Amino acid sequence: MCTGNICRSALAERLGRAYLNEVLGDAAAQLRLTSAGTRAVVGSGMHPHSALVLAGFGAQEGDFRAQQLTEAQPAQADLVLTMTRSHRRDVLALAPRGLGHTFTLREAAALLPLLPDDDPPGANFAERARTLVAALASARSHRQGGEDDDVRDPIGHPVDVHEEVGEAIVEALLPILRRLADLKPLR
Repeated sequence: MCTGNICRSALAERLGRAYLNEVLGDAAAQLRLTSAGTRAVVGSGMHPHSALVLAGFGAQEGDFRAQQLTEAQPAQADLVLTMTRSHRRDVLALAPRGLGHTFTLREAAALLPLLPDDDPPGANFAERARTLVAALASARSHRQGGEDDDVRDPIGHPVDVHEEVGEAIVEALLPILRRLADLKPLR
């Protein structure tokens, strides 16, 4: 989740989908990955600078269209990643019961090293993934959040700022997706 759903969250969604498709093949379809904005530019394509950065990481924007965050999205999600603490507050205002599965992207990435390396228990991929997310929530008390949990908004800035933001997203998102992919959904 981000603000307009044309830069940060759009890039994260499309990059994440490309990554999961690469590492999981057909099994990637078992993971639903979507993005939205708290004040989305509904129906708009990805910002051209963000699309350029995305292409530099080997992924394409495809038919991406921005969408507005709805109450149903965080309520139905197993994991919600936001770009800032403010976005997290907006998500939780819509779905207050989502605290245990709503994190800033950087917060979730920083919590990963606090978890045990072994696979979380569960009878199937979905249960193991939910257990992993619950472990992230439990680890939250061992870490203090702050401004470093926010991913800068590149809107209105030159392409080099979009590149910097893209690198920050990659650095935080890929370890989270790798950990989920390692839970081995059915192939």
